[in-house]
Amino acid sequence: MKWWNKNISYWLRIIHRDLGFLMVGVSLIYGLSGFLLNHMDGKDPAFKTTEAEVVLDKGMDSDKIAAQWNSRPELPTLKRVFTIDDEQFRLMLEGGVGVYDARTGVTAYETHEKRAVIYWLNRLHYNRIKGWRPMGDAFAFSLLFLALSGLFMTKGRYGVAGRGKWYLLIGILIPILLVMLS
Repeated sequence: MKWWNKNISYWLRIIHRDLGFLMVGVSLIYGLSGFLLNHMDGKDPAFKTTEAEVVLDKGMDSDKIAAQWNSRPELPTLKRVFTIDDEQFRLMLEGGVGVYDARTGVTAYETHEKRAVIYWLNRLHYNRIKGWRPMGDAFAFSLLFLALSGLFMTKGRYGVAGRGKWYLLIGILIPILLVMLS
């Protein structure tokens, strides 16, 4: 039998299967990064944040803050000091930020360290890698094809004409209801 004599269902199955295998790796990247992004809770999962506090002398100005900070090698590198108001100063650190309180001398700061794998997964997810857009578009159209061709894979009472239509309807209603209720 010649290839052009095959029916549409045959070709949908072949393309669905092969395209599905091709897109597994990309699906894993989008799935994992999407899960991480859904559970950020206000913090970027691509960075490990460390919060710390150090007590410096009270009542210092920006120059004295910088001198005292730089005299302590265990502290992150200080880039600049900005005045917030009469009693607080913003410390711009290498990979972080802090606030010095002139009344107490307490300086709360946090640093951010990149988690390399998660960082790059998220950059791919957000389409922030040069040259990734064509792959992102191909993946999006592949998902559309896989979803639509999947509707016709199973025939009869288990397919879209049978109980499948109810699952399809529920799948469409879930996001609609969530939008309407929010």
